[in-house]
Amino acid sequence: MILAPLTRGCNLPYRRLCADFGCKVAFGEMIYARNLLKGDAVEHARLRRAPNEGGLFGVQIATNDVEEAVASLKLIKAAGQIDFVDLNCGCPINEATRRGLGSAMLRNPNRLAELVLGIVEADVGIPLTVKVRLGADNKNNVMRVSKEMRDAGAAALTIHGRTAQQRYSNAANWDEIAKVVAESRDSDMLIVGNGDILTHEDARAKIESTGVDSVMVGRGALEKPWIFQEFETGVRWNPSARDRVAVYRRLAQYNKDHFRDDARGRKMASYFFPWHFEFLCRYHSSKNDIQSRWIDDGDMPPLDTLLACKNTFAHRRIADILWDSVGDEEAVAKLTEFAEGGEFSSLLSAVIGDGGGGGGGGEELSNIPGNDKKVRKRRSMKPKRTEEEIEQIRAERKLKRERLGMTDHEHVNGGRRGGN
Repeated sequence: MILAPLTRGCNLPYRRLCADFGCKVAFGEMIYARNLLKGDAVEHARLRRAPNEGGLFGVQIATNDVEEAVASLKLIKAAGQIDFVDLNCGCPINEATRRGLGSAMLRNPNRLAELVLGIVEADVGIPLTVKVRLGADNKNNVMRVSKEMRDAGAAALTIHGRTAQQRYSNAANWDEIAKVVAESRDSDMLIVGNGDILTHEDARAKIESTGVDSVMVGRGALEKPWIFQEFETGVRWNPSARDRVAVYRRLAQYNKDHFRDDARGRKMASYFFPWHFEFLCRYHSSKNDIQSRWIDDGDMPPLDTLLACKNTFAHRRIADILWDSVGDEEAVAKLTEFAEGGEFSSLLSAVIGDGGGGGGGGEELSNIPGNDKKVRKRRSMKPKRTEEEIEQIRAERKLKRERLGMTDHEHVNGGRRGGN
């Protein structure tokens, strides 16, 4: 089971946590090859592996130029911490596709094959893998793309069972992945399946039914990092709320180790750590409810209620408490106190209280019953933006500022130039 190259999700502290639970193959966050070659500090930081990542660690690059790709692979190899490099040909967000990167490359399989062949023939000394989708648009051309990748010499091909146009809607089409496996049976190129792997049972079932060499997990690992342990042992772990607090506090410690336990480090970690609770809060012990965003247990203890909360303000508070707690018992006590206190009650009642009044900045919460034990219905609201859409909006705004010749300082200060 492979941890997917998730933007924001595959930061070093979280990979370290997954490694604790037996993750043996992991990716860092995607790197733009051009920015890496320009010396971008953020991109270079993504070349670091966690201290306990003793298995295989790879990085994923976005590029459509042979010279740029080869130069970046040489730099990555020189870093001395990377076992393989993956070429991103599956990212569907506009920030990548408008540059001719990511899934846009699937529109021209011949050009993609030339790129992969050029990288392989450069013989940098580090294996090249490729990640794709079924196609760029609704047109499915994965069979042709897979043949081109085999002929070009890719070491492995990861296939997400949706087209780029589908993004993350509809179920992943594993039948198409199985066809590629059958076609590639006599090839040395490994086939990895990706899409809708939310439990270790899902992973085993897909491996057995399609014959893929491995599966890649994204959202399933974000919801429960112990999925790797379950996959290895074949035994489902149903951690109590106290168990989960211990796991989450360990993640807080790993963030402190990586970013440092000071004001600057805490600010840097705040981009990642609270965000993880958007997924961790979705955990539910029932196999059938693992994807559910709404909890209907009428008698949930306060701590369980808090950990199931979908509100981002609550996530920040949870993150702060875990960061400041010295041990697991202190974390449990402080989180329970917050869960039983007026601040959290007000937060709940503002969104899911009697009458379903608004509040909490419009953020979504679990459908937790009130004191009358009646299950509240989901409020009608606009679909929540995905992380990819949010990143796309940020990137487009930044590009607009750059076109206007506006620095970040000028943007923060209302576009004013010059002195005070």
